[in-house]
Amino acid sequence: MDLSVVVPTLNGRDRLAACLDALAAHAPEAEVIVANGPSADGTTGMVRDRDDVDVLVEISDRTVNVARNAGIEVATGDIVALVDYDNRIGEGWLDAVRAGLDDADVVTGPVTPIEPEQGGRDGEASANGERIVRDDEHDDERDDEHDDERDDEHDDERDDEHDDERDGPERRTIAGTEVTYFEGGNVAFRREALRDLDGFDEYLRTGGARDAAHRLAQMGRTVAWREDLAVTKALPSPTAADGGRTAREWGWKYRALAYRLLKNYGVRPTVVARAGTHAATDAFGAAGDVIRGESTPSRWVATGRDVLVGLAGGSSDGLVARSRDRSPARNPNGISKRADRAVAKYDRREPKRGTEE
Repeated sequence: MDLSVVVPTLNGRDRLAACLDALAAHAPEAEVIVANGPSADGTTGMVRDRDDVDVLVEISDRTVNVARNAGIEVATGDIVALVDYDNRIGEGWLDAVRAGLDDADVVTGPVTPIEPEQGGRDGEASANGERIVRDDEHDDERDDEHDDERDDEHDDERDDEHDDERDGPERRTIAGTEVTYFEGGNVAFRREALRDLDGFDEYLRTGGARDAAHRLAQMGRTVAWREDLAVTKALPSPTAADGGRTAREWGWKYRALAYRLLKNYGVRPTVVARAGTHAATDAFGAAGDVIRGESTPSRWVATGRDVLVGLAGGSSDGLVARSRDRSPARNPNGISKRADRAVAKYDRREPKRGTEE
């Protein structure tokens, strides 16, 4: 089977270079496609100077789902993998992809966060001097972080479970459907599964992989987990204390949650209860921050307001999306819905036509 690897990126030149080096070392025959958002750090020049990238697609959108779809559009492999720009595959990753797709439609595996810094509090140095990062120090997957609008696949809707506390993929039963979630930055699809999905939902700024998991489950597509399909995530060096989510980010979290649930399952008691449970849990947690002096009452009120607005907006938009798309794909904002993602494309697969379109 031919393999295409799509790498979405935004302002992550150095970590992207390490990702591409790993792909060249461990999957040298793969077709490599970089989908670059409006980076301002020299990413375009760095990628064009490499001879191990087959296609560079430049897009103007900052959202990772647009970048994913832009890369999928030009991929030609029977297998299409998504690897975050700050993830590095290892030896055995390619064999795990092929073995996992022998009897499944999608295969995913673990992501281990590491930090380019030796020692430090609770630091456990690896063989190359990179420190394994604890989950209480960083969000698990400030993932394909089109840096400031990252698709927090884990942090948004997984009931505060940590990757390294479970031996396989996260699974949930929602409205009678068992959903197996996958790592958005370490996953491979059979081409026909992506075709039936119509790619990722570009309405979503966050949670695109989780939405795709709901749709795969409803279509009866299988998701396999392999421990040997492992990648390491290179986190940036810490520069300043993270003040936590802003009220606006909380609003988008709940807009995305409501949208995904209402679009995929409609109005059901279990759906309402799930969204309500998330909101109540976060509200109590935020109240605890106020009591401990880690936040302020005004911030708690502002966050609550944005959560309610997000829930209302996401619910409305989700029901509209459900009515617009009655197919199993449930993706009214997918690959087939637009043709203007790319603002430039540099394709080494077509040397006779030139490299730029």
